[in-house]
Amino acid sequence: MKTSQIAAKIVTRLFFFLLLIALIPFLQGDTAKLQHLYLTPIHVWTLAFPILLILGFIALLVICSIKKFSKTDLNWLLVLNTLVLMAYAVTLYIRIYQLIS
Repeated sequence: MKTSQIAAKIVTRLFFFLLLIALIPFLQGDTAKLQHLYLTPIHVWTLAFPILLILGFIALLVICSIKKFSKTDLNWLLVLNTLVLMAYAVTLYIRIYQLIS
């Protein structure tokens, strides 16, 4: 049980840290490139998976925090969800960075 607590806390903190690092280029003040950046998916339903990932992350984070990371299965679900969310966020960041470069 202790391993899942440590893993959940480390992966969650790493996700928030990577999110802050990803926001640095967008907050530096050069917003001229960002004003003309439009991400429009071909099919609107393709946004269902990222929305489910984000909602699942928020729900698991709240549940694990309320239970103080004492449930092993919820901790591992949070770790898995966060890793998939980080992979999705990295690919999205790379795509946006390519568009503005």
